[in-house]
Amino acid sequence: MVKEQYKYSDITSKIIGCAIEVHKILGNGFQEVIYQRALAKEMGLQGVSYQRKLDMHIFYKEELMGTRRVDFLVHEVVSVEKSNIPNGRYQFNTSD
Repeated sequence: MVKEQYKYSDITSKIIGCAIEVHKILGNGFQEVIYQRALAKEMGLQGVSYQRKLDMHIFYKEELMGTRRVDFLVHEVVSVEKSNIPNGRYQFNTSD
């Protein structure tokens, strides 16, 4: 569901839809990499553009603090991380 008050609701709604589809088909219990591959496949099928395993620079007050690797960067603004916990969850962050 797109909520206009959230900046990237249209993008995150598509990602969530893809994640739900993956979970409906695979369920729980697989290694994280299986879910990542399935999510990549589903986002491709749904026309969601993404980059995988991308190193992102982290800035604080315009100074580079380091880098981190994200599982997915969707439409160049939303990072997606798959948690490797029982009943794993996806975490979304924006790049701005």
